[in-house]
Amino acid sequence: MREFFLSPFFQSPPVQNLCVLASLALIIFTFISTVRNERWERAIARLRKDKTGIASAIVIVLYLLIGALDFVRISTDTTALDWLTSGLKREPGYSAPFATHTLSTLHPELLRSTHPLGTDILGKDVLTQTLKASRTALIIGGLTSLIYIPLGTLLGLAAGYFRRRTDDLITWLYTTVYSIPEIILLVAIMMLFQKSLITMSIALGVTSWVGLCRLIRGETMRQSGRQYVAAARALGQSHWRIITRHLLPNVMHLVLINFVLGFSGIVLSEAILSYLGVGSPVGTASWGTMIDGARSELSRDPTIWWTLTAATSALFILVLALNLLGDALRKAFDPKRG
Repeated sequence: MREFFLSPFFQSPPVQNLCVLASLALIIFTFISTVRNERWERAIARLRKDKTGIASAIVIVLYLLIGALDFVRISTDTTALDWLTSGLKREPGYSAPFATHTLSTLHPELLRSTHPLGTDILGKDVLTQTLKASRTALIIGGLTSLIYIPLGTLLGLAAGYFRRRTDDLITWLYTTVYSIPEIILLVAIMMLFQKSLITMSIALGVTSWVGLCRLIRGETMRQSGRQYVAAARALGQSHWRIITRHLLPNVMHLVLINFVLGFSGIVLSEAILSYLGVGSPVGTASWGTMIDGARSELSRDPTIWWTLTAATSALFILVLALNLLGDALRKAFDPKRG
């Protein structure tokens, strides 16, 4: 198993890109195929009137576009984002935002270009590293969602619909997983396999499905007592048809809200793991890695504050936008609003 995940095939960027695109396509297809009802139309109409929700969605789309630019390869070692930031050349060392010389009290050197967010200890442009970290967040969020959303949704539907022994087994399973401290389980899985984005996604997927499963289980139990389910059973419809054609569309709004809110939790978890040194592999642009590397820089004189500020600001804005959008979706699907 370890050799399977460490194979060069699964560590190559094209395979990771393909997995992300496949996961996003699957999620979009599932939503489109199950939301053709009046409830979703009313919710979308309410969401259009929510200015905060629309603004949050625009911010998220902007992050996704930045991450997508780093997927598009112009040549073997150059992406569209590298091409757009090619004017921000690498420098000999530290430089402050919009500075003209390197940060050195002895022999300051003239910079080759202007850096809006300065450069780090290796002379890399901080703005470029901050933008490229969006790709890492997109990969982690997409791959983890591909694992935990189908798993949590299917197990929750099965537990809520079949009940009895099926419910007892699934309840025992997620209770066991939930009883293990999440950070310990994440670190254990990451230490078992070599650090990579695929391994991190699997670790986060294993620990993220429990909340969605419990939510879907409760809603499925409530929906199973409705008259439309009893009518479908009386007409002789199979269990699979009742679950996929009747129950699944009525819980998809919960899946959507959990996906949006869960994405922010995944991004934060990736930053925490990278900060602890067991997250993104060396050389991968990540906000957590930037924050980890900026810790020692705060004790320098003068203080190197811009790397930490850039990474935490980018992370804060994305998580805030995801939480605001999730809250807007929750209000839009609130049945008490008519």
